[in-house]
Amino acid sequence: MKEKFDGLIDHLLRGNVFLQEAIEILERSMIQRSLEQTAGNQCAASKQLGIHRNTLQRKMQEYGIGNGRAPRRKPVKTVAAKPRKRKSAA
Repeated sequence: MKEKFDGLIDHLLRGNVFLQEAIEILERSMIQRSLEQTAGNQCAASKQLGIHRNTLQRKMQEYGIGNGRAPRRKPVKTVAAKPRKRKSAA
């Protein structure tokens, strides 16, 4: 693993890639891969990455991955209550 990373570092340095750009490439790739592996489950992906779910959502928004938000839940349909009959006074 270390040899692969060393090769990647050499490749990035020869390609004049700045540190910030390399960090963004790595973060974006890891987030995308983790979301693919967890079928889009942000909670599971954040655990796999070792970051808080809010941090994952912020980074997703920053990198333009998905919408960076948890999917909205469908509103619960409420049934209209029938009016109650009042008891008549005896």
